[in-house]
Amino acid sequence: MSDHGWSEGQGEVRGGELFLRSTRVITPEGTRAASVAVAEGKITDVLPYDAEVPPGARLEDFGDDVLLPGLVDTHVHVNDPGRTEWEGFWTATRAAAAGGITTLIDMPLNSLPPTTTVDHLRTKKDVARSKAHIDVGFWGGALPDNVKDLRPLHDAGVFGFKAFLSPSGVDEFPELDQEQLARSLAEIAGFDGLLIVHAEDPHQLAAAPQKSGGTYADFLASRPRDAENTAIAQLIAQVGRLHARVHVLHLSSSDALPLIATAKREGVRLTVETCPHYLTLTAEEVPDGASEFKCCPPIREAANQDALWQGLIDGTIDCIVSDHSPSTADLKTADFATAWGGISSLQLGLSAIWTEARSRGRSLEDVVRWMSARPAELAGLCQKGAIEAGRDADFAVLAPEETFTVDPAALHHRNRVTAYAGRTLHGVVKSTWLRGERIVADGEFGEPAGRLLERNS
Repeated sequence: MSDHGWSEGQGEVRGGELFLRSTRVITPEGTRAASVAVAEGKITDVLPYDAEVPPGARLEDFGDDVLLPGLVDTHVHVNDPGRTEWEGFWTATRAAAAGGITTLIDMPLNSLPPTTTVDHLRTKKDVARSKAHIDVGFWGGALPDNVKDLRPLHDAGVFGFKAFLSPSGVDEFPELDQEQLARSLAEIAGFDGLLIVHAEDPHQLAAAPQKSGGTYADFLASRPRDAENTAIAQLIAQVGRLHARVHVLHLSSSDALPLIATAKREGVRLTVETCPHYLTLTAEEVPDGASEFKCCPPIREAANQDALWQGLIDGTIDCIVSDHSPSTADLKTADFATAWGGISSLQLGLSAIWTEARSRGRSLEDVVRWMSARPAELAGLCQKGAIEAGRDADFAVLAPEETFTVDPAALHHRNRVTAYAGRTLHGVVKSTWLRGERIVADGEFGEPAGRLLERNS
């Protein structure tokens, strides 16, 4: 494969034009046979399948494989710099590209320094710039003592600000109490920014039974649904009072869905995400001691999962993103109380969700809406998330009927620990394209071609 993403010896494309053809192209109007015209990294037109290829243009015909817009993952912990033994921009973006993701937004914590000042943002950009295989943006962080830094970070192009309402797990990123939350929200609302929130109530967590050991049921009891429900209720009250914009991260408690639905109907500026692990894994199947399944909030019971799917279908939940939160293997001990909490799924999220969605009678169009269009909308990425004229020419080519068995050795993120090991999944990503360039095909990568994005870019 050449640097241009097509085979050597086939000649350059005159005028930079490229035609991508498939019998199944997922567009905002539905799935149809089409040819997608690309020039200078942009989609210039979506044409009939048998449209004439202009003289000198390069044709890529994918047959019956599905051409879908590149996925947008707005919840990724890259951990670079500072904890690069956990993950890094080179490995994370390769894993993302292999999984059909063409844009990610990096979380502000688990890197050292955290992205809580403009200087720290600059440090992170300097590290990411030469390593990104896909496009990368950045969230800022809202801490008890950095309200003064929020507007400068906003002006520097972060996509919004992450806050915790309970301990984050790392000392350098403390949580906000309700008074601190109100101050940060008021500041962010003043420039119509977005606050994204890890919503678990610390008092509910402190009151829950805490047991060490390898029994998953004990860990699940230590992170009760009421912790999420209470935190979300408090958050909705604050948002309504301040007319702010807030996004609830990684919803796992289906009990909160009626509260969220009511808030949305009443005009509260609230969006909500959930994650592949909550939609495809269940508490009943987690083996004792298997802390590769540990995350916070936790994977809950099958009935809870069914309700989350219904929340997606009816629009109460807006999108699906990975919350890719890796660590070194030694931190995934058999004691659920002390093991690092996080599930790595950048490379597997599309296939995991498609496997479950198809079993529930949902379409790939649904999956694209949840994993591409809506995350792009959340982040204000108007150039991403759809196959239509004027958007970036970012694509994934998927063979949805093909299956594979998850082999940790085949994963591209740095530490190949996965809760999906041994699972057979539907949907093989054949290639991924960024601004009209093929960046990975059949496991072969080009050189890093990603750009660093800023809000409204």
